[in-house]
Amino acid sequence: MRPVIGVISDVKTINGQVTHGVTEKYIYAVARGAQAMPVLIPGTISAVDAAMAPERVVIEEILDLVDGIFLPGSPSNVGPHHYGDRPHDPPLPADPHRDDISLPLITAALKRGVPLFGVCRGFQEMNVAFGGTLFQKLYEQEGRFDHREDSTLDLNGQYAPVHDVALTPGGLLAGLAGAETWRVNSLHGQGVATLAPGLDVEAKAPDGTIEAFRVPNTPGFNLAIQWHPEWRFWEDKLSTGVFTAFGAAARLYAEERRGNPKLKATG
Repeated sequence: MRPVIGVISDVKTINGQVTHGVTEKYIYAVARGAQAMPVLIPGTISAVDAAMAPERVVIEEILDLVDGIFLPGSPSNVGPHHYGDRPHDPPLPADPHRDDISLPLITAALKRGVPLFGVCRGFQEMNVAFGGTLFQKLYEQEGRFDHREDSTLDLNGQYAPVHDVALTPGGLLAGLAGAETWRVNSLHGQGVATLAPGLDVEAKAPDGTIEAFRVPNTPGFNLAIQWHPEWRFWEDKLSTGVFTAFGAAARLYAEERRGNPKLKATG
């Protein structure tokens, strides 16, 4: 039986309808790269056509159902009030219904030892959830280069590797890559301003931007990556290794939980 990995959904309005969903590339990477069963987790569910209070997803109920949590990227950003900043004028794309679920889910999953993996927005969510801050416009910071994709290119061009990252010696990524540096894609407008206390850097860009981190000395697998390893992951050794490691951790967690049902209730 494959482990079940919950994938956080974006909440957006399409043709006047509120929609919860995830871009397929992330689902495919979880299904094939991690060899797991992806299950979409909605954000806050609003009664858009009735005078009813929003239905909140219960964090502990989610963790009772899954063997891992995956936080995918998104065009939206973490609400700046979550890290003590004010929104830009005009405001940048946001998704408060996703924030409402993802931020408390991150800390609860880490506490319980549920394998946790964040990419791009998920990377930023993890830093904020643990007490870090973000640059809302990284490309306007002195000494930082523009990490956004070239929108004039097709998808293959936008997701092509464009810069190296230095992998921390002895870190998880350095071990998976078997190298000190790795060439990665870059499609983000925001980035870490202050890394949350207690996190270990796993990779940095040449301009000093933190590109990956982990929470050390905690039960279970956890990793946050700013670039997009899900894009054609099978063509890249490090991307393949990351999803394989995530899936292996989810399988181990599932086996331990099924062997000890009390883990479902107590973590």
